[in-house]
Amino acid sequence: MEAILTERIQNSLRHFMFKNAIFLCERLCAEFPSEVNLQLLAACYLQNNQAYSAYHILKGTKTAQSRYLFAISCFHMDLLSEAETALCHSNEPGGEIPNGAAGHYLLGLIYRYTDRKKSAIHHFRLALSIDPLLWAAYEELSILGAAEEATAVFGEAAALCIQKQYMHHGAASPNLHISSEDYNLVSSRNFASEDVYSRQFKHTQGNNYRDIPGNYHAAAVSSGAVAQPQNGGPSNTSFYNTPSPMASQLSTVAPPPLCRNVQPNGSNLNTGNTDGSPRSVVNTTIQAPRRKFVDEGKLRKISGRLFSDSGPRRSTRLAGDSGANTNANTTSVAGNGTNSSSKYLGSSKLSSVALRTVTLRKGQSRANENIEEGIRNEAFDDARSNMASTTSSSFPSGDVRSLDQDGATVLVGGVVISGSKVISGTSEVLGLLRTLGEGYRLSCLYRCQDALDTYLRLPHRHYSTSWVLSQIGKAHFELVDYLEADRAFCLARRVSPYSLEGMDVYSTVLYHLKEDMKLSYLAQELISTDRLAPQSWCAMGNCYSLQKDHETALKNFQRAVQLNSKFAYAHTLCGHEYVALEDFENGIKCYQNALRIDSRHYNAWYGLGMIYLRQEKFEFSEHHFGMAFQINPRSSVIMSYLGTALHALKKSEDAIKIMDRAILADRKNPLPMYQKANILMSLERFDDALEVLEELKEYAPRESSVYALMGKIYKRRNMHEKAMLHFGIALDLKPSATDVATIKAAIEKLHVPDELDDNL
Repeated sequence: MEAILTERIQNSLRHFMFKNAIFLCERLCAEFPSEVNLQLLAACYLQNNQAYSAYHILKGTKTAQSRYLFAISCFHMDLLSEAETALCHSNEPGGEIPNGAAGHYLLGLIYRYTDRKKSAIHHFRLALSIDPLLWAAYEELSILGAAEEATAVFGEAAALCIQKQYMHHGAASPNLHISSEDYNLVSSRNFASEDVYSRQFKHTQGNNYRDIPGNYHAAAVSSGAVAQPQNGGPSNTSFYNTPSPMASQLSTVAPPPLCRNVQPNGSNLNTGNTDGSPRSVVNTTIQAPRRKFVDEGKLRKISGRLFSDSGPRRSTRLAGDSGANTNANTTSVAGNGTNSSSKYLGSSKLSSVALRTVTLRKGQSRANENIEEGIRNEAFDDARSNMASTTSSSFPSGDVRSLDQDGATVLVGGVVISGSKVISGTSEVLGLLRTLGEGYRLSCLYRCQDALDTYLRLPHRHYSTSWVLSQIGKAHFELVDYLEADRAFCLARRVSPYSLEGMDVYSTVLYHLKEDMKLSYLAQELISTDRLAPQSWCAMGNCYSLQKDHETALKNFQRAVQLNSKFAYAHTLCGHEYVALEDFENGIKCYQNALRIDSRHYNAWYGLGMIYLRQEKFEFSEHHFGMAFQINPRSSVIMSYLGTALHALKKSEDAIKIMDRAILADRKNPLPMYQKANILMSLERFDDALEVLEELKEYAPRESSVYALMGKIYKRRNMHEKAMLHFGIALDLKPSATDVATIKAAIEKLHVPDELDDNL
């Protein structure tokens, strides 16, 4: 009876019949009460997005696997302290973390979200050392700015580690810390791997949290908990009352393969599948919890009215909109050099990168959502049990034969392949991860052009996947090459219209391009695809913000925060709207919330700096701009405002130096040149200031602020006719109403001596 019920439960999970699986598993636990069966019941609840049920079932259990599943339940419920206690058992100080790499990865996430960065880095590195194909751990290290070069992480040591795992576990896929007892249970029960499909299905349904690893594979299988716990928040889903329409459409069918990250598990990458044998492998994930309360977000608006139409919002709007708005000559200027390298996509190519001003309204959707995608090791399928006797005779316990030995075979994904194919497959997988990993690491360090060049080395079949295209779009977005970013994201949408990777950033790209129709269409598409995804509501909020409906935009961004309180970009966007509404106190709270989630989210540091600059708290402003500059030292915009803060603190020489660096970083960004001219004028270096402004006119020929400043300089030099000429040109360029009043006041006081006109 126990075996029959167990098999039927697994069959129900494979077919996404979670309610049936829970019912049968309750009968199983009633008839045969054991911790192993409780683990299976907890796994059923986790598959059904009921972490709270799994929490109560497993509370007080002591075995390693139960502790791991309990920790995942706690993580979903945002009970991070209990999750940590479960993984680091109080009775075993310094003891082994359950489930090896997966356990260390989960513990790293817990440390990250409790602001213990060093401990988080330590455990992510441990996870990678145990399982070199745990890509999610490398992503987390990259986000934390602590990733080593991919060539070192996915090098020879990683290859030897993977080969050793196959060599020692010839009868099973190379999982971590698989005990002989667990393996025997797996073989005897013949638990299949298809139930991991349910996790991928859940992801397609749209619980858009980043994922916790699934390396509890063998132990979970031994307890009947083959499938990885589910991704969304626990009971929160019903609280939101916005079910995804995708659920009913997909509830009984396996989803199409996701084209996001190259999944770095050996199984997923078909390490040894060169013989064309079938696999029963599906990538699965567990996602971070969603909170019910609303936090606020970030800053969008640049202080001051310089370059009025660019009411600095998402980037510095001077820089952002000016780089994007093709209708405004000021904004259409391209950046600091071009790169002729491009990558073909189908029959087209992404054209060269034009570096413009670095945008400051950047979301790290993958990231800064910000729990990265955990990858489950292969589960066992029926074919594996059929081959068990053959493998056990081929690979007796303790056998350490070399994989390249003649005749050596191993079981990979239920198929026996030669050891030489394992070696070659491992090499191919690691080679791919080296390129992907290095590109991602460089992106996280904001070396975006280097990242683009790295992605160009990928084979076309990988370059044209939605995950890579989204990363390329984000890199162009950081370089303020919005047209190229738009093209990359469009291609990503074409490849995987159901994928939400980077769509929050894409909506911001369309915002800067002022493509209101495309943005509205994108927002509606994302909402219809997944109403429970924060990216969908960020796109909707951007749509309203573009229409200057900041209150409605704020509500949409707050909805995104509700759905995933660890999505830093949603807090950022909330802060932008608060600043647009002149609510600086709540804006500050939003930026601080974003920094609690991701201390390297430089947009939040920048946003705080802008608020303090507007409040004339220049020391605070300098500090926050300095922090943003440390994280992203290539941003021309950040350097510009750091220089402005330094000038306000009477550090004019330092300010000029930083302005020169900003100009060199992006010669076609008008902001640092304008600010430098302002500083030079205040130092009464009028000729130098006019020289800078004359150069700036070449890049921004229709910017009224430039001519107004030139008029002020000519007035200071008592050249009233030239001053009047430039004031007139400034008025002809249709500045904002506020700037019109300022310029007219300057004209009226044209003949008033400077010492009597402090307000000019």
